[in-house]
Amino acid sequence: MRLLRSGERIRSHIPATSTTILVTDERIAVADEERVALDIEIHRLRRIQFDIERERPATLVIVPEHPTHGPQVLAIPPEHYHEVGEALAYIGQRLYQTAT
Repeated sequence: MRLLRSGERIRSHIPATSTTILVTDERIAVADEERVALDIEIHRLRRIQFDIERERPATLVIVPEHPTHGPQVLAIPPEHYHEVGEALAYIGQRLYQTAT
């Protein structure tokens, strides 16, 4: 919650294995209790990928456009797939709107 800006609305709050992913109207952030690993505007994403495998947590890969922001590779437990799906739909729509 400390990442929220004034007037910003949370779209998704996703607990990953060792971090939390926060998607707001305009941004995506990845943080744990110690630090913020990524905090960028959605339109600054280059790629986002969600891989589901049998018998292990899914992998969510978030790749920012600019190389100074490192890619994030996150393990997502099966009980949070639904939240990730909703977040991916929102992010995908925002990326498409930005591109057109």
